[in-house]
Amino acid sequence: MSHHHAVVAIFSAHGEADAAVRKLADAGMDMKRFSVIGKGYHTEEKAVGFYNTGSRMKFWGKHGAFWGGLWGLLFGGILLTIPPIGHVFVLGHLAAMVYGAIEGAIVVGGLSALGAALYSIGIPKNTVIQYEEALKADHFLVVAQGTPEEMERAREILALEKPSRLDVHTDVKAPVEAPDEHAMHAHSH
Repeated sequence: MSHHHAVVAIFSAHGEADAAVRKLADAGMDMKRFSVIGKGYHTEEKAVGFYNTGSRMKFWGKHGAFWGGLWGLLFGGILLTIPPIGHVFVLGHLAAMVYGAIEGAIVVGGLSALGAALYSIGIPKNTVIQYEEALKADHFLVVAQGTPEEMERAREILALEKPSRLDVHTDVKAPVEAPDEHAMHAHSH
């Protein structure tokens, strides 16, 4: 069995999460292994969302430019409503897993579809609940999965951005490669 680790960093502001992801990309890390999770907007805003124009994705709402910029670095995304957190964007490799959890109606007691996806990769349930609480408090999660060597490097890069919390989870599942676009189109017909 191949050993994989996961690294989860919590940032209190979208600008910090953005800087961290860009540092990871600049360091040549495989961005298919990373996800960013955060709330789309606050309730006083009228609309949030995204639309797809071919290969371009346009976001709007409070952090629209932030999510739009990350879309180019990460592969795929999903917007879902998680009571009582609200609207949450998941960009990157975890989006497919969250979608799978919703589609398969995977229920882990007390966890949302996002929580079930995090739990399914091997993050302990009590920790997942803490991550959901961080999202509820408008924090952003940067999540990565990969080999212990890759994740140690990711942890070092993320630590430089001074996240409010930085966890390494050992012996998690190997990252699921995001389906390529051809496979996605085949399923949508």
